[in-house]
Amino acid sequence: METFWEVFKRHGVSRRDFLKFATTITGLMGLAPSMVPQVVKAMETKPCVPVLWVHGLECTCCSESFIRSATPLASDVVLSMISLEYDDTLSAAAGEAIEKHRERIIKEYWGNYILAVEGNPPLGEDGMYCIIGGRPFVEILKESAEGAKAVIAWGSCASWGCVQAAKPNPTHAVSIDKVIKDKPIIKVPGCPPIAEVMTGVIMYMVLFDRIPPLDSQGRPKMFYGNRIHDTCYRRSFFNTGQFVEQFDDEGAKKGWCLYKVGCRGPTTYNSCGNLRWYNGLSYPIQSGHGCIGCAENNFWDNGPFYERIGGIPVPGIESKADKVGAVAAAAAAGGAILHGIATKIRKASQEKKEE
Repeated sequence: METFWEVFKRHGVSRRDFLKFATTITGLMGLAPSMVPQVVKAMETKPCVPVLWVHGLECTCCSESFIRSATPLASDVVLSMISLEYDDTLSAAAGEAIEKHRERIIKEYWGNYILAVEGNPPLGEDGMYCIIGGRPFVEILKESAEGAKAVIAWGSCASWGCVQAAKPNPTHAVSIDKVIKDKPIIKVPGCPPIAEVMTGVIMYMVLFDRIPPLDSQGRPKMFYGNRIHDTCYRRSFFNTGQFVEQFDDEGAKKGWCLYKVGCRGPTTYNSCGNLRWYNGLSYPIQSGHGCIGCAENNFWDNGPFYERIGGIPVPGIESKADKVGAVAAAAAAGGAILHGIATKIRKASQEKKEE
């Protein structure tokens, strides 16, 4: 199989643009600039990796997000960086032909392909709530995972269960780690995940031939290491106690913190605040809507979206900016007075010693 550099050359990409791309990918994966030479070397020597992308119970929003990736373009990922051998949404083939091809790839690349899973398996009624090619999806999932070297759980459906597993869960839908027990699983939650997070995870695995560092819940640390609250541009308003009390009030018009109208940013880990969506254009909080915590486990069952979550310490200052400024000025003035008194005491003490 061709290496990345060979594929790029075949498509007429210059060496300069290839190096630019490698630099961009390095930053996207959360790696230090010093890692660029290693990324370049990997792209010059690593072959494209076969990927099987299967779909269970889901709405296809993960695929919709993926095809909107701008850095890199989803078309570049599919056509130049991986060998996407099966995807019943993006594949041109269908029916028996594509299912036979999936079986052939499993045999030919046993232990060397990546399995990407979008959606989850329902276990109720022996899996009959989701049928693929005349077979329960749970069977397809187990069969496809058996020869994979790693599994990616796309979105909150595959990672946690999402809306299908919300109470009362009549189909008994479960996250894929309840079915796949003997393979490393990289959870990429979100409803849907950010497009560049998806491509970044794939590129890391392909270039370094290993799974990225994961947190205790199996999520890539480079994309899920911070709360949305930590990277939110409205954080300064939270710190000064300036909150939107209801949508369309004066606070909302001024862009104040959305915590009191239900924003889940303080308890949600994701990259929305720094990567954002549609090539960095925006994200829900920037558009005036609080985070609903879609990347977190059981987010559908965690209470109404527009109710304030408890257990978050809230600053006591809840006043207008000019009053906050006055408090800060008074504190500064008080500090100056105390400093002057302390200086006088030290001077008097020194004079007494000299006497």
